[in-house]
Amino acid sequence: MISYTASRLSEGNKMFPCNIQIDEQAVTFKMPGFFNGKETTIPMSRISSVDIETPLIGYSTIIIETTGEGSIRAHGFTKAEVKEMKKDILSKIL
Repeated sequence: MISYTASRLSEGNKMFPCNIQIDEQAVTFKMPGFFNGKETTIPMSRISSVDIETPLIGYSTIIIETTGEGSIRAHGFTKAEVKEMKKDILSKIL
């Protein structure tokens, strides 16, 4: 399993940075909080596309689209991290 944690310096991740875990079976998105947290797991078979937004300056965003279950949008990763995540996920779903 590979795990990526967003930078605390990025918008929306000051206190509790989001975390994405990728294994052979699924992608898990964890957003911790003070009194509650959010965790979403998407099986690889339900992922329809992976998009990345990489601005010239600042942190990058990864968007994982699913078939009928919405999407995951996570901000605060380096350009290299989002490219690596995209490559890893696409290699598992193809």
